[in-house]
Amino acid sequence: MTEFSRSSRPDHAGDRNPDRHGVDQRRAGGPPLGPLAIVALALTIAGIAALVLGSGSAPDPFAPPSEIADWYAVNPATVRIGALLQFGSAVPLGILTASIYARQLRLGVRVPGPVIGLYGGALASIALLSSALVTWSLGFPDGGAGSPETTAVLARLAFGFGGVGYATGLGLLMAGIAVPALILRFVPRWLAWAGLVLAGLGEVSFLSLGVEPLQTLLPIVRFGGGAWLIAIAFLLPHSRPKRGPEPFGAPGSGHDRIGG
Repeated sequence: MTEFSRSSRPDHAGDRNPDRHGVDQRRAGGPPLGPLAIVALALTIAGIAALVLGSGSAPDPFAPPSEIADWYAVNPATVRIGALLQFGSAVPLGILTASIYARQLRLGVRVPGPVIGLYGGALASIALLSSALVTWSLGFPDGGAGSPETTAVLARLAFGFGGVGYATGLGLLMAGIAVPALILRFVPRWLAWAGLVLAGLGEVSFLSLGVEPLQTLLPIVRFGGGAWLIAIAFLLPHSRPKRGPEPFGAPGSGHDRIGG
């Protein structure tokens, strides 16, 4: 009944216009993916650059509470600027996620991948927003309520949201894009496989909560994933060829055999 309803609805001239090659030229709609991916990564880099240039580097989340509290007390303006840019990067990421999900549906992807990607992208965006707000609150003299232990707890919470939480969500987003793109050949196979590798690293990055050396996975997923999303944003097609009836007698059509 559902398929009949879909096929019985009249097509609007502005919605689709199959060309002579049988490609469904639906109006794309929504914002362009490329600029969104670029802005999201650019703001991410700017936020980290602001922290590095203004303070050298953030303290390790496993550092003693007194060391973490001292760093936030000495660099309040740098912390707030970095949090502002990080918050800004989360917004285009969320829009990009929704736009890619809509693109996949227009391409006819009817498997769990797009929904997994949508969930992952929303998770990554919300994690960035949460991390930025917690970090911003620490950029004030009373951010840790005068207690090094409280400052350390909030700083680790910001790290958990913006590091592990973001990497895990981004990994799901990349997996939800890469798997259908690989199977349906929307993008070059090497690019789809690269996305799957980055997605896998993102999913195992949660181990860095207990194994400190695995924190090196976080920047790999953050920057590698951002660059991968830019490539996907420009290469993901707007439409896919529609399969028409195969010519009579064509190999594999079922009419090339006697009695077919």
